[in-house]
Amino acid sequence: MHKLIPILFLFFLLTSCMVKNNSLKNTVKQNIIITKITQGGVKDIVFHDNGSDFYYINRGLENGLNLDSLNAKVLNKTVTLHLAKLIGGATSEHIAQLTLGDEIIYTEFK
Repeated sequence: MHKLIPILFLFFLLTSCMVKNNSLKNTVKQNIIITKITQGGVKDIVFHDNGSDFYYINRGLENGLNLDSLNAKVLNKTVTLHLAKLIGGATSEHIAQLTLGDEIIYTEFK
C-alpha cells in the first residue's frame, strides 16, 4: 500500500497540469497589452505584457502564424486572450483564442 501512495500522488499532480475540456466556456477571458512577441519552446509563440507575465500559443508557428505579421497586427495593442483552464481549476498561460476587437487572430475552437 505504501508504494501506491507516491504513484497516486504523481498521477494527481500530472493531471492537475492538464488542460480541461478545450472549449470556449472552459477558458478565462483576459485583456492585455502586447509589448513583445517572441518564439519560444518548440515553435511556440510567446506574448509578453507590460509586466512580467507571458502567454503562449502552443506550436503557433506550425499552425500558420507568423511573428512578423503578428508584430504588425497586435504589438502595443490591447487584445483579448481566452486562457485554458487546468483540470485543478487554475488558469494556464496557454492561449486557446486570441482576438483583436471583433477579429479572431487565432483559435483552437472549431
